[in-house]
Amino acid sequence: MRQVLKSIGSYITADWYEKLRFIFIAIILTNTISIFEGYWWDETYEIAYYTLFAAAAIDVLLPLRFRYLNLVLKICTAIFITTQLARMDWLVASPQRWDEWIWWLQAHVVQLNPYIWISAALLLLHILFGIWTTTRIRMFGFVGVSILVLTIADSFTPIWLWDEVGMVVFIGLLWLVASHMSRLKREHPNSWKELIEYPLQLILPIALVLSVLMIVGLNMPSLSPILQDPYTIWKESKGEKVEVFLGDKGADSVTPGSTASASSGYSRNDQKLGGGFEYDYSPMMTVTTSHRSYWRGESKNFYTGEGWVNAEVGQSERGVTGVQKGQVLSSLDEPPVAGTLEINQIVTMIRKDTYPVLFAAAPLTKVNWINDDQKEIPTGYIWVPDTNELRLLNWSMKNRIYPKTYSVTSSVPVLDEELLKKAKAGWTNKAEAASNRYYLQVPDTLPDRVKQLAMDVTAEATNDYDKAKLLETYLRLNYNYNNKPDETKLTGSTSDFVDQFLFELKEGYCDYFSTSMAVMARSLGLPTRWVKGFAPGALPASDFGPPTEFREDVNPSGAGTYTVRNSDAHSWVEIYFEGFGWIPFEATAGFSFPYSFAEEEKEVLPEIDTDTEASTESVQSASKSNARIWTWSAVALLAVVAAVWLFVRRTKVIVFFRKLRHGSYTSNDRIVLETQKLLRVCKKRGMEREDHETLREAVMRWSQSQKRLRDDFKTVLDRFEQAKYSPIMATNEEADRFVLKVKSLIDQLR
Repeated sequence: MRQVLKSIGSYITADWYEKLRFIFIAIILTNTISIFEGYWWDETYEIAYYTLFAAAAIDVLLPLRFRYLNLVLKICTAIFITTQLARMDWLVASPQRWDEWIWWLQAHVVQLNPYIWISAALLLLHILFGIWTTTRIRMFGFVGVSILVLTIADSFTPIWLWDEVGMVVFIGLLWLVASHMSRLKREHPNSWKELIEYPLQLILPIALVLSVLMIVGLNMPSLSPILQDPYTIWKESKGEKVEVFLGDKGADSVTPGSTASASSGYSRNDQKLGGGFEYDYSPMMTVTTSHRSYWRGESKNFYTGEGWVNAEVGQSERGVTGVQKGQVLSSLDEPPVAGTLEINQIVTMIRKDTYPVLFAAAPLTKVNWINDDQKEIPTGYIWVPDTNELRLLNWSMKNRIYPKTYSVTSSVPVLDEELLKKAKAGWTNKAEAASNRYYLQVPDTLPDRVKQLAMDVTAEATNDYDKAKLLETYLRLNYNYNNKPDETKLTGSTSDFVDQFLFELKEGYCDYFSTSMAVMARSLGLPTRWVKGFAPGALPASDFGPPTEFREDVNPSGAGTYTVRNSDAHSWVEIYFEGFGWIPFEATAGFSFPYSFAEEEKEVLPEIDTDTEASTESVQSASKSNARIWTWSAVALLAVVAAVWLFVRRTKVIVFFRKLRHGSYTSNDRIVLETQKLLRVCKKRGMEREDHETLREAVMRWSQSQKRLRDDFKTVLDRFEQAKYSPIMATNEEADRFVLKVKSLIDQLR
């Protein structure tokens, strides 16, 4: 037995340096592919890891002289690993003929995409680097490039990669030591024989020094990294910060009082609003839904003059309960008088960030499952009907478990504007009177001119709903969206956040618009709360056009799988109307809430009895068969001609039928349609609207390159926003002038 073990040991240790080299290459490659975190699925990483380590194991167990056998075994092993770990649906039916075998093979091979190509690429890299890194200079080159790739990715992506950098450095040092030992054995065999007589004295100091360096390097985060890519070193030497192009690293919003810019995303601290932010387009989650919606998170109730906090103002949260699978969640309100629309959603988190609440269309009515549809809801989730929030119990930044995926059902109130105009904002029941005070709070220091402006804007309103809509429209039309508002406009005469926005800045992003509407609405006696979450996101480009474009004519319900990014983080307001519950309002310019309105009853068409017609046609066909052939031939020819004509003139035909269905367009409709026509021409001329841009931002950007058309663009944009969002109807003369202005712009762009 001892002799067998000795033989096996001698076999494995033969060419030990060459075999170690393949192991080192496999470890470095597994760390380098960490740059694809967030883009590769978990099973993709599993396939990559198993493929690389299986290839290294084959190199260790087989003599290196059997190159072709080694290569065949690696390929077969990679295919086996991929078929076992990829999500494949195996067909049980056994083929009988050769063409059935080809079909059976194709049906399975197609399921290996893209895993098999990633596996093949990594296997090829492992083999090529194994052949190439035969000298010390090439070894340094391979390790150095790997470190450079990781450090650059760490600088420009939302992924922390310093653990991987440390591992590559550690493996590089081991590789260097092994290279020295191999050279010693080759050039000074006698010295080598003397060293291996005392293996512990040789190996232990080396292992101890490298282990201490590794542990210290990876467990001292307070120290700045020593290894950095050249670009980062150059930027920091000038005192500048490297921009993260693909996301942030989970950092919170800007520290209150700081003048720095944060990255867009779901903030965890709303006590001090303001400042600006950089757009972060990294994906945050996907939502597969039956209807398009906003994905609501938390609400805040107490405005401090600087931001929002949650505070008890005369009442405590009522009806807090645990969450059971499939159980209808409790509600403190009566069902909406106009009915509800049920929305089913499956939310899948992409990032590893965690939040105190789960996101969904509001209000939630049922939790179907969390993480696993076959298991019960895990403990640690509570339902708070007062705020319509599904919270994580005892959520904290140090101890948190956020679901990877979950399924929920929401019942969104259907809006009937005629009924809403008759409804009272707030609670008329004396038992609920405390709720009015709870959501009407404004600070004593709120400047009077904010309240006066709210009264002036809503002076013509005859009901609470019209007041809310007038506030919403006023903010959308009179203030500009800007993710970096110019704070040099602030005079210092006021410290109130809303007052600064309304009278000094006059530009900002969603927090400015929503907070201003909430405070102005409260000053008018409309119970309001501030809400934050995410805008709908974007459908895949292959579904219904460009990712940022939602086409209601193609997909009326907005069903599909939306990719929600950190740049979609948003805030809005909800106002309570008796008989309807909390109704959302969107005050931010460039955004539109996907409401569900009550549908008008459709006229039922009478059924047509076709039996008599069929019998008549059969009699005629028996007596006049030749005439029938010629008739149908003529009809077919006419149908083909008509189809071709309709295809060529399809745009005008669609407009014509829309006019028949909806009647003549209003002046505002004409303005909106002409603007859309202008945007299509702009797109053909290379002036495309970016994913993150509002229409106003896009037009202002185009104006910089088309300075001679700047005034015309601004005129068109102002008139379009007024026609789109204002209740004021343009006159026919104004619409005619707008059409001529757009035509002039189009002619100048050609």
